Amino acid sequence: MPNLETKYMGLKLKNPIIVASSGLTNSVEKIKDLENAGAGAVVLKSIFEEQINNEVSHLINRDPQNQYPEAEDYIWNYTRNNSITHHLNLLSEAKKETEIPIIASINCMSASEWTVFAKDFENAGADALELNLFFVPTDRKKTAEEIEQLYLKIVSEVKKNVKIPVSVKIGFYYTNLLAMSDKLVANGADALVLFNRFYEPDINLDKLQMTASEIFSSPADIRRSLRWIGLISSQLPKIEIAAATGIHDGEAVIKQLLAGAQATQVCSTVYINGAQVIAGMVKDLQTFMAKWNFKKIDDFRGRLSYKNIPDPMLYERSQFMKYFSGKV
Repeated sequence: MPNLETKYMGLKLKNPIIVASSGLTNSVEKIKDLENAGAGAVVLKSIFEEQINNEVSHLINRDPQNQYPEAEDYIWNYTRNNSITHHLNLLSEAKKETEIPIIASINCMSASEWTVFAKDFENAGADALELNLFFVPTDRKKTAEEIEQLYLKIVSEVKKNVKIPVSVKIGFYYTNLLAMSDKLVANGADALVLFNRFYEPDINLDKLQMTASEIFSSPADIRRSLRWIGLISSQLPKIEIAAATGIHDGEAVIKQLLAGAQATQVCSTVYINGAQVIAGMVKDLQTFMAKWNFKKIDDFRGRLSYKNIPDPMLYERSQFMKYFSGKV
């Protein structure tokens, strides 16, 4: 039987399938079901500072009597503490009831809260932290360098305050993703999660209203991360990578490992197909390894990365030159 064990951020996983931060991981019962289905680890549902702030604003605006600094301070502290306590209790209970690694997820707006939340989760027993890192740039006067420096400062400050490993979940909106990845590593990131799937707006033409677009990924979404995992794993071999978005079956898991990922994160396919889809992914991985006589994952990890294929231009090419040249 092939050995599916892998290491991610120093954590020993029974297999490289991690359930991503979502509503799938917001209760101990759900996490136990995911473990029983075969998940190698889970990332807890993120604590969002923005959500806490919105709850505070709603409570304050609902009652005119709250228009006093003392009342606002009380509501803010109560709401914040209640939210963080809920997440910390979930983490503590999940650690007691399961044996797989539990990774905490943080998404903040103010730089100070990142380090506070990070330390709280470490003290509660988190095996690692995932920083859900992205701000929508709405100020046209703010340069890309300024925004990137903010990201790097957050990672650096969190790493100064905790001893557990820290991953950074990022998007692909960078002019030079390789350079940004290198900077994140230099500032302490132990791993990268490629890529974050963001809320995206849509327009309802029947109601002439703004609405949310499709929240689930599609299998085709794997292609974007596959390119960058192949490139980054080759040029920055010391950084570990978890592939995310578009991983809907065992074949997608295998492809990301071949490109150089240490682990893969799944979400949409579990919502759509149920936790049993994880068992199918595990079986597909075992079948693939047996077919090619791979004893362990490191026997084929990165086998088709940028540096290991005869024609690395397949990773670099961005235009459909050959395909479309005969279509006009």
